[in-house]
Amino acid sequence: MTLIAKESSGAPAAAAGAQDPGAPPPPSPPAPQSNSGQIVRLLVGLALITAIFLAAGLGDLLLFIVILIVIVMLHELGHFLTAKWSGMKVTEFFVGFGPRLWSVRRGEIEYGVKAIPAGGYVRITGFTVLEDVAAEDEPRAYRQQPFWKRIIVGSAGSVMHFIIAFVLALIIVLSFGVTSNNVSVMALDHWSGVARTPAQLAGLKAGDTIVSVDGKSFASPNSFGDIIGRSVGKTVTLGVEHDGVVRQVRVTPESGRGISVDGQKLTSKGYIGVQITQALKSANPWSAISSAGVNVGQATSAEVSGVVRTFSPSGFVSVIHQVASSKDADQAAAHPTTSVRPVSLIGIANLGVQAQHAGLYSLLELLIEINVIFGLLNMLPILPFDGGHVAVAAYEWIRTKKGQAYYRADITKMFPVVAVFLALLAVFVVSALFLDIAHPIKFP
Repeated sequence: MTLIAKESSGAPAAAAGAQDPGAPPPPSPPAPQSNSGQIVRLLVGLALITAIFLAAGLGDLLLFIVILIVIVMLHELGHFLTAKWSGMKVTEFFVGFGPRLWSVRRGEIEYGVKAIPAGGYVRITGFTVLEDVAAEDEPRAYRQQPFWKRIIVGSAGSVMHFIIAFVLALIIVLSFGVTSNNVSVMALDHWSGVARTPAQLAGLKAGDTIVSVDGKSFASPNSFGDIIGRSVGKTVTLGVEHDGVVRQVRVTPESGRGISVDGQKLTSKGYIGVQITQALKSANPWSAISSAGVNVGQATSAEVSGVVRTFSPSGFVSVIHQVASSKDADQAAAHPTTSVRPVSLIGIANLGVQAQHAGLYSLLELLIEINVIFGLLNMLPILPFDGGHVAVAAYEWIRTKKGQAYYRADITKMFPVVAVFLALLAVFVVSALFLDIAHPIKFP
Protein backbone atom coordinates (compact mmCIF):
# COMPACT_ATOMS: atom_id res chain seq x y z
CA MET A 1 0.00 0.00 0.00
CA THR A 2 1.33 3.42 -0.88
CA LEU A 3 0.20 6.51 0.97
CA ILE A 4 0.16 9.53 -1.32
CA ALA A 5 -0.97 13.00 -0.34
CA LYS A 6 -0.43 16.28 -2.05
CA GLU A 7 1.90 18.60 -0.23
CA SER A 8 2.64 22.25 -0.30
CA SER A 9 5.56 22.32 2.05
CA GLY A 10 8.28 20.37 3.58
CA ALA A 11 5.52 18.21 5.08
CA PRO A 12 2.96 16.33 3.04
CA ALA A 13 -0.64 17.25 3.02
CA ALA A 14 -1.64 15.03 5.85
CA ALA A 15 -0.70 18.32 7.29
CA ALA A 16 -3.27 19.50 4.82
CA GLY A 17 -1.42 22.58 3.83
CA ALA A 18 1.96 22.67 5.53
CA GLN A 19 4.01 25.07 3.49
CA ASP A 20 7.50 25.31 2.12
CA PRO A 21 9.86 26.94 4.62
CA GLY A 22 10.75 29.56 2.04
CA ALA A 23 7.29 30.14 0.67
CA PRO A 24 4.86 30.64 3.54
CA PRO A 25 1.49 32.36 3.24
CA PRO A 26 1.44 36.06 2.53
CA PRO A 27 2.84 38.01 5.48
CA SER A 28 0.27 38.78 8.13
CA PRO A 29 0.00 42.13 9.84
CA PRO A 30 2.28 42.61 12.83
CA ALA A 31 0.98 40.59 15.74
CA PRO A 32 -0.29 42.37 18.78
CA GLN A 33 1.32 41.63 22.08
CA SER A 34 0.26 38.37 23.67
CA ASN A 35 -2.51 38.84 26.17
CA SER A 36 -5.15 36.95 28.08
CA GLY A 37 -7.77 37.72 25.41
CA GLN A 38 -5.78 35.84 22.77
CA ILE A 39 -5.31 32.89 25.08
CA VAL A 40 -9.02 32.75 25.88
CA ARG A 41 -9.85 32.91 22.16
CA LEU A 42 -7.45 30.04 21.47
CA LEU A 43 -8.83 27.87 24.27
CA VAL A 44 -12.42 28.56 23.23
CA GLY A 45 -11.62 27.62 19.63
CA LEU A 46 -9.94 24.36 20.68
CA ALA A 47 -12.81 23.52 23.03
CA LEU A 48 -15.38 24.19 20.29
CA ILE A 49 -13.57 21.97 17.78
CA THR A 50 -13.24 19.19 20.35
CA ALA A 51 -16.92 19.45 21.30
CA ILE A 52 -18.04 19.23 17.66
CA PHE A 53 -15.99 16.10 17.00
CA LEU A 54 -17.07 14.40 20.23
CA ALA A 55 -20.73 15.26 19.67
CA ALA A 56 -20.51 13.69 16.22
CA GLY A 57 -18.89 10.56 17.65
CA LEU A 58 -15.62 11.31 15.87
CA GLY A 59 -13.26 11.31 18.83
CA ASP A 60 -10.96 8.76 17.16
CA LEU A 61 -10.77 10.91 14.05
CA LEU A 62 -9.94 14.01 16.09
CA LEU A 63 -7.15 12.16 17.89
CA PHE A 64 -5.65 11.00 14.61
CA ILE A 65 -5.82 14.52 13.13
CA VAL A 66 -3.98 15.83 16.20
CA ILE A 67 -1.34 13.12 15.73
CA LEU A 68 -0.85 14.14 12.08
CA ILE A 69 -0.53 17.82 13.02
CA VAL A 70 2.10 16.90 15.62
CA ILE A 71 4.00 14.91 12.96
CA VAL A 72 3.90 17.87 10.57
CA MET A 73 5.08 20.30 13.23
CA LEU A 74 7.96 17.97 14.08
CA HIS A 75 8.84 18.09 10.39
CA GLU A 76 8.86 21.89 10.55
CA LEU A 77 10.83 21.73 13.79
CA GLY A 78 13.56 19.93 11.87
CA HIS A 79 13.83 22.85 9.45
CA PHE A 80 13.58 25.34 12.33
CA LEU A 81 16.32 23.86 14.52
CA THR A 82 18.81 23.28 11.70
CA ALA A 83 18.20 26.78 10.29
CA LYS A 84 18.81 28.33 13.71
CA TRP A 85 21.89 26.16 14.24
CA SER A 86 23.34 27.17 10.87
CA GLY A 87 22.85 30.89 11.53
CA MET A 88 20.00 31.52 9.09
CA LYS A 89 17.32 34.05 9.95
CA VAL A 90 14.02 32.51 11.02
CA THR A 91 11.12 34.91 11.57
CA GLU A 92 8.00 32.75 12.12
CA PHE A 93 7.03 29.34 13.49
CA PHE A 94 3.26 28.78 13.37
CA VAL A 95 0.76 26.00 13.82
CA GLY A 96 -2.14 26.44 11.40
CA PHE A 97 -2.99 29.08 8.80
CA GLY A 98 -5.30 32.07 8.45
CA PRO A 99 -6.13 34.57 11.19
CA ARG A 100 -3.91 34.60 14.26
CA LEU A 101 -5.47 33.19 17.41
CA TRP A 102 -2.43 33.64 19.59
CA SER A 103 1.22 34.53 19.14
CA VAL A 104 4.23 35.65 21.11
CA ARG A 105 7.53 37.11 19.94
CA ARG A 106 10.84 35.89 21.32
CA GLY A 107 13.68 37.89 19.86
CA GLU A 108 13.27 38.04 16.08
CA ILE A 109 10.98 34.98 15.93
CA GLU A 110 7.20 35.00 16.27
CA TYR A 111 5.62 31.78 17.56
CA GLY A 112 1.90 31.20 17.45
CA VAL A 113 -1.30 29.43 16.49
CA LYS A 114 -3.63 30.35 13.62
CA ALA A 115 -7.28 29.61 13.09
CA ILE A 116 -7.17 26.83 10.48
CA PRO A 117 -5.52 23.75 12.05
CA ALA A 118 -4.42 22.29 8.72
CA GLY A 119 -0.68 22.03 9.30
CA GLY A 120 1.90 24.70 9.94
CA TYR A 121 5.00 26.43 8.61
CA VAL A 122 8.38 27.93 9.44
CA ARG A 123 9.55 31.05 7.61
CA ILE A 124 13.26 31.07 6.70
CA THR A 125 14.55 34.24 5.08
CA GLY A 126 15.72 33.99 1.46
CA PHE A 127 14.75 30.41 0.77
CA THR A 128 14.79 31.05 -3.00
CA VAL A 129 16.56 33.53 -5.28
CA LEU A 130 13.15 35.04 -6.14
CA GLU A 131 12.46 36.31 -2.63
CA ASP A 132 13.04 39.98 -1.82
CA VAL A 133 15.27 40.26 1.24
CA ALA A 134 16.42 43.37 3.09
CA ALA A 135 20.10 44.13 2.55
CA GLU A 136 20.92 43.74 6.24
CA ASP A 137 19.33 40.24 6.28
CA GLU A 138 20.93 38.97 3.08
CA PRO A 139 24.06 37.51 4.79
CA ARG A 140 21.78 35.29 6.92
CA ALA A 141 19.50 34.24 4.06
CA TYR A 142 19.25 30.56 3.19
CA ARG A 143 20.45 31.21 -0.34
CA GLN A 144 23.71 32.76 0.91
CA GLN A 145 24.75 29.80 3.04
CA PRO A 146 27.35 27.17 2.13
CA PHE A 147 26.17 24.17 0.17
CA TRP A 148 26.38 21.76 3.11
CA LYS A 149 24.24 23.97 5.35
CA ARG A 150 21.55 24.29 2.69
CA ILE A 151 21.50 20.52 2.23
CA ILE A 152 21.12 19.94 5.98
CA VAL A 153 18.31 22.48 6.38
CA GLY A 154 16.50 21.39 3.22
CA SER A 155 16.53 17.70 4.14
CA ALA A 156 15.95 18.14 7.89
CA GLY A 157 12.18 17.71 7.60
CA SER A 158 12.48 14.33 5.90
CA VAL A 159 15.20 13.24 8.31
CA MET A 160 12.82 14.09 11.14
CA HIS A 161 10.19 11.76 9.64
CA PHE A 162 12.66 8.87 9.65
CA ILE A 163 13.67 9.67 13.23
CA ILE A 164 9.98 9.57 14.22
CA ALA A 165 9.56 6.26 12.38
CA PHE A 166 12.57 4.79 14.18
CA VAL A 167 11.31 5.92 17.60
CA LEU A 168 7.89 4.41 16.89
CA ALA A 169 9.50 1.16 15.72
CA LEU A 170 11.59 1.07 18.90
CA ILE A 171 8.44 1.55 21.00
CA ILE A 172 6.83 -1.39 19.18
CA VAL A 173 9.83 -3.65 19.75
CA LEU A 174 10.22 -2.76 23.43
CA SER A 175 6.48 -2.96 24.11
CA PHE A 176 5.43 -5.93 22.00
CA GLY A 177 8.67 -7.73 21.11
CA VAL A 178 10.24 -8.81 17.84
CA THR A 179 8.92 -11.31 15.31
CA SER A 180 9.94 -14.94 15.68
CA ASN A 181 9.54 -18.13 13.64
CA ASN A 182 6.79 -19.29 16.00
CA VAL A 183 3.09 -18.72 15.33
CA SER A 184 0.41 -17.26 17.55
CA VAL A 185 -3.22 -18.43 17.49
CA MET A 186 -5.44 -15.38 16.86
CA ALA A 187 -8.76 -17.24 16.74
CA LEU A 188 -10.34 -20.65 16.15
CA ASP A 189 -12.23 -21.34 12.93
CA HIS A 190 -15.74 -22.73 12.77
CA TRP A 191 -16.20 -25.26 9.97
CA SER A 192 -19.59 -25.55 8.33
CA GLY A 193 -21.17 -28.91 9.17
CA VAL A 194 -18.39 -29.87 11.61
CA ALA A 195 -19.17 -29.87 15.32
CA ARG A 196 -15.58 -29.56 16.54
CA THR A 197 -12.41 -28.85 14.57
CA PRO A 198 -9.12 -30.64 15.30
CA ALA A 199 -7.91 -27.51 17.13
CA GLN A 200 -11.02 -27.48 19.34
CA LEU A 201 -10.66 -31.20 20.06
CA ALA A 202 -7.04 -30.62 21.08
CA GLY A 203 -7.96 -27.76 23.42
CA LEU A 204 -6.15 -24.98 21.53
CA LYS A 205 -7.39 -21.45 22.22
CA ALA A 206 -6.74 -17.88 21.15
CA GLY A 207 -3.55 -16.52 22.67
CA ASP A 208 -1.63 -19.80 22.44
CA THR A 209 1.80 -19.71 20.84
CA ILE A 210 2.85 -22.80 18.89
CA VAL A 211 6.61 -23.26 19.30
CA SER A 212 7.27 -26.72 17.83
CA VAL A 213 5.88 -29.70 15.94
CA ASP A 214 6.98 -33.20 17.01
CA GLY A 215 9.71 -31.64 19.13
CA LYS A 216 11.24 -29.60 16.30
CA SER A 217 11.24 -25.79 16.24
CA PHE A 218 10.31 -23.88 13.09
CA ALA A 219 12.89 -22.84 10.50
CA SER A 220 10.63 -20.02 9.25
CA PRO A 221 7.20 -18.50 10.00
CA ASN A 222 5.76 -20.54 7.09
CA SER A 223 7.02 -23.85 8.45
CA PHE A 224 3.98 -24.53 10.62
CA GLY A 225 1.51 -24.18 7.75
CA ASP A 226 3.66 -26.35 5.49
CA ILE A 227 3.88 -29.14 8.09
CA ILE A 228 0.16 -29.12 8.85
CA GLY A 229 -0.67 -28.95 5.15
CA ARG A 230 1.11 -32.22 4.36
CA SER A 231 0.00 -34.10 7.51
CA VAL A 232 -3.58 -35.00 6.61
CA GLY A 233 -4.72 -37.87 8.86
CA LYS A 234 -1.40 -37.96 10.73
CA THR A 235 -1.34 -37.11 14.42
CA VAL A 236 1.33 -34.54 15.29
CA THR A 237 2.45 -33.21 18.66
CA LEU A 238 2.47 -29.45 19.09
CA GLY A 239 4.52 -27.58 21.66
CA VAL A 240 2.08 -24.91 22.86
CA GLU A 241 3.08 -22.02 25.11
CA HIS A 242 0.54 -20.03 27.12
CA ASP A 243 1.38 -17.60 29.95
CA GLY A 244 4.97 -18.83 29.94
CA VAL A 245 4.06 -22.52 30.35
CA VAL A 246 4.70 -24.99 27.51
CA ARG A 247 2.46 -28.03 27.14
CA GLN A 248 2.32 -30.83 24.57
CA VAL A 249 -0.87 -31.11 22.50
CA ARG A 250 -1.73 -33.88 20.04
CA VAL A 251 -3.75 -32.89 16.97
CA THR A 252 -4.72 -34.62 13.71
CA PRO A 253 -5.03 -32.34 10.64
CA GLU A 254 -8.00 -32.97 8.36
CA SER A 255 -8.32 -32.41 4.62
CA GLY A 256 -10.03 -29.17 3.75
CA ARG A 257 -11.92 -30.77 0.88
CA GLY A 258 -15.64 -30.14 1.32
CA ILE A 259 -15.12 -27.75 4.25
CA SER A 260 -16.11 -24.06 4.18
CA VAL A 261 -15.02 -21.25 6.49
CA ASP A 262 -17.07 -18.04 6.32
CA GLY A 263 -18.38 -19.12 2.92
CA GLN A 264 -14.92 -19.88 1.46
CA LYS A 265 -14.05 -23.44 0.48
CA LEU A 266 -10.75 -24.86 1.70
CA THR A 267 -8.29 -26.83 -0.44
CA SER A 268 -7.42 -30.51 -0.05
CA LYS A 269 -4.33 -29.89 2.10
CA GLY A 270 -4.36 -30.33 5.88
CA TYR A 271 -6.03 -27.94 8.32
CA ILE A 272 -6.63 -27.90 12.07
CA GLY A 273 -8.95 -24.89 12.24
CA VAL A 274 -6.88 -21.99 13.54
CA GLN A 275 -6.16 -18.46 12.38
CA ILE A 276 -2.51 -17.72 13.00
CA THR A 277 -0.07 -14.85 12.86
CA GLN A 278 3.66 -14.53 13.33
CA ALA A 279 4.46 -14.62 17.03
CA LEU A 280 6.48 -12.00 18.89
CA LYS A 281 9.20 -12.49 21.46
CA SER A 282 10.74 -10.06 23.94
CA ALA A 283 13.95 -8.24 23.03
CA ASN A 284 16.66 -6.62 25.13
CA PRO A 285 17.35 -2.89 24.59
CA TRP A 286 20.40 -3.45 22.39
CA SER A 287 18.75 -5.93 20.04
CA ALA A 288 15.65 -3.72 20.06
CA ILE A 289 17.63 -0.88 18.48
CA SER A 290 18.82 -3.16 15.70
CA SER A 291 15.34 -4.62 15.18
CA ALA A 292 13.77 -1.14 15.03
CA GLY A 293 16.28 -0.14 12.38
CA VAL A 294 15.51 -3.27 10.37
CA ASN A 295 11.77 -2.57 10.62
CA VAL A 296 12.19 0.99 9.34
CA GLY A 297 14.45 -0.28 6.56
CA GLN A 298 11.85 -2.82 5.49
CA ALA A 299 9.10 -0.19 5.57
CA THR A 300 11.28 2.14 3.49
CA SER A 301 12.00 -0.56 0.91
CA ALA A 302 8.29 -1.39 0.64
CA GLU A 303 7.28 2.26 0.24
CA VAL A 304 9.96 2.96 -2.37
CA SER A 305 8.62 0.02 -4.35
CA GLY A 306 5.09 1.32 -3.86
CA VAL A 307 5.94 4.84 -5.04
CA VAL A 308 7.70 3.48 -8.13
CA ARG A 309 4.74 1.22 -8.97
CA THR A 310 2.21 3.99 -8.38
CA PHE A 311 3.94 6.60 -10.53
CA SER A 312 4.80 4.13 -13.30
CA PRO A 313 2.75 4.07 -16.53
CA SER A 314 1.09 0.82 -15.42
CA GLY A 315 0.31 2.36 -12.03
CA PHE A 316 -1.30 5.38 -13.67
CA VAL A 317 -3.43 3.09 -15.85
CA SER A 318 -4.40 1.01 -12.82
CA VAL A 319 -5.59 4.10 -10.93
CA ILE A 320 -7.67 5.24 -13.92
CA HIS A 321 -9.22 1.76 -14.21
CA GLN A 322 -10.18 1.91 -10.53
CA VAL A 323 -11.87 5.27 -11.04
CA ALA A 324 -13.79 3.90 -14.03
CA SER A 325 -14.60 0.44 -12.65
CA SER A 326 -16.28 -0.16 -9.29
CA LYS A 327 -15.18 -3.79 -9.41
CA ASP A 328 -11.50 -2.87 -9.80
CA ALA A 329 -11.82 -0.20 -7.09
CA ASP A 330 -13.43 -2.58 -4.59
CA GLN A 331 -10.78 -5.21 -5.25
CA ALA A 332 -7.97 -2.71 -4.70
CA ALA A 333 -9.64 -1.41 -1.53
CA ALA A 334 -9.92 -4.95 -0.16
CA HIS A 335 -6.26 -5.79 -0.92
CA PRO A 336 -4.28 -2.55 -0.41
CA THR A 337 -0.96 -4.29 0.25
CA THR A 338 -0.88 -5.89 -3.20
CA SER A 339 -2.72 -3.26 -5.25
CA VAL A 340 -1.70 0.12 -6.66
CA ARG A 341 -3.97 2.30 -4.56
CA PRO A 342 -2.98 5.92 -3.78
CA VAL A 343 -4.46 7.28 -0.57
CA SER A 344 -5.74 10.81 0.01
CA LEU A 345 -6.11 12.72 3.27
CA ILE A 346 -9.57 11.19 3.67
CA GLY A 347 -8.15 7.72 3.15
CA ILE A 348 -5.33 8.34 5.63
CA ALA A 349 -7.85 9.50 8.23
CA ASN A 350 -10.01 6.44 7.55
CA LEU A 351 -7.01 4.14 7.98
CA GLY A 352 -6.06 5.96 11.17
CA VAL A 353 -9.47 5.37 12.73
CA GLN A 354 -9.43 1.69 11.70
CA ALA A 355 -5.92 1.30 13.10
CA GLN A 356 -6.99 2.73 16.46
CA HIS A 357 -9.84 0.21 16.62
CA ALA A 358 -7.37 -2.59 15.78
CA GLY A 359 -5.12 -1.62 18.70
CA LEU A 360 -1.97 0.29 19.59
CA TYR A 361 0.32 -2.04 17.65
CA SER A 362 -1.59 -1.44 14.41
CA LEU A 363 -1.71 2.33 14.98
CA LEU A 364 2.04 2.54 15.57
CA GLU A 365 2.74 0.48 12.44
CA LEU A 366 0.52 2.78 10.37
CA LEU A 367 2.27 5.87 11.75
CA ILE A 368 5.64 4.35 10.83
CA GLU A 369 4.41 3.85 7.27
CA ILE A 370 3.01 7.39 7.11
CA ASN A 371 6.28 8.93 8.30
CA VAL A 372 8.34 6.87 5.87
CA ILE A 373 6.21 7.85 2.87
CA PHE A 374 6.16 11.50 3.96
CA GLY A 375 9.94 11.45 4.27
CA LEU A 376 10.36 9.87 0.84
CA LEU A 377 7.89 12.11 -0.97
CA ASN A 378 9.43 15.23 0.51
CA MET A 379 12.78 14.31 -1.01
CA LEU A 380 11.51 13.97 -4.57
CA PRO A 381 14.02 16.12 -6.50
CA ILE A 382 11.51 18.61 -7.87
CA LEU A 383 10.06 21.85 -6.57
CA PRO A 384 8.12 22.60 -4.42
CA PHE A 385 9.22 19.56 -2.39
CA ASP A 386 12.20 19.79 -0.04
CA GLY A 387 14.10 17.51 -2.39
CA GLY A 388 13.66 20.12 -5.12
CA HIS A 389 15.43 22.75 -3.00
CA VAL A 390 18.16 20.24 -2.18
CA ALA A 391 18.54 19.44 -5.89
CA VAL A 392 18.85 23.15 -6.72
CA ALA A 393 21.53 23.58 -4.04
CA ALA A 394 23.42 20.55 -5.37
CA TYR A 395 23.16 21.81 -8.97
CA GLU A 396 24.49 25.25 -8.00
CA TRP A 397 27.39 23.68 -6.12
CA ILE A 398 28.29 21.50 -9.12
CA ARG A 399 28.12 24.47 -11.52
CA THR A 400 30.26 26.73 -9.31
CA LYS A 401 33.86 26.65 -10.47
CA LYS A 402 36.73 27.21 -8.09
CA GLY A 403 37.76 30.84 -7.88
CA GLN A 404 34.58 32.12 -9.49
CA ALA A 405 31.43 33.68 -8.01
CA TYR A 406 28.86 31.24 -6.68
CA TYR A 407 26.55 30.07 -9.47
CA ARG A 408 22.84 30.90 -9.01
CA ALA A 409 20.33 28.70 -10.82
CA ASP A 410 17.37 30.30 -12.57
CA ILE A 411 14.58 28.24 -11.02
CA THR A 412 12.00 29.86 -13.31
CA LYS A 413 13.30 27.55 -16.06
CA MET A 414 12.03 24.63 -14.00
CA PHE A 415 8.48 25.94 -13.85
CA PRO A 416 7.21 24.12 -17.00
CA VAL A 417 8.50 20.79 -15.65
CA VAL A 418 7.06 21.57 -12.23
CA ALA A 419 3.70 22.41 -13.79
CA VAL A 420 3.58 19.07 -15.64
CA PHE A 421 4.53 17.18 -12.49
CA LEU A 422 1.95 18.98 -10.36
CA ALA A 423 -0.72 18.31 -13.00
CA LEU A 424 0.12 14.61 -12.91
CA LEU A 425 0.12 14.67 -9.11
CA ALA A 426 -3.26 16.42 -9.16
CA VAL A 427 -4.72 13.52 -11.18
CA PHE A 428 -3.54 11.07 -8.53
CA VAL A 429 -4.82 13.25 -5.67
CA VAL A 430 -8.28 13.78 -7.21
CA SER A 431 -8.50 10.09 -8.10
CA ALA A 432 -7.50 9.12 -4.56
CA LEU A 433 -10.13 11.45 -3.09
CA PHE A 434 -12.84 9.91 -5.26
CA LEU A 435 -11.75 6.34 -4.47
CA ASP A 436 -11.50 7.00 -0.73
CA ILE A 437 -15.03 8.42 -0.67
CA ALA A 438 -16.71 5.95 -3.04
CA HIS A 439 -14.64 2.84 -2.18
CA PRO A 440 -13.11 3.22 1.31
CA ILE A 441 -9.92 1.29 1.80
CA LYS A 442 -9.89 -1.57 4.30
CA PHE A 443 -7.13 -1.65 6.90
CA PRO A 444 -4.82 -4.56 6.00
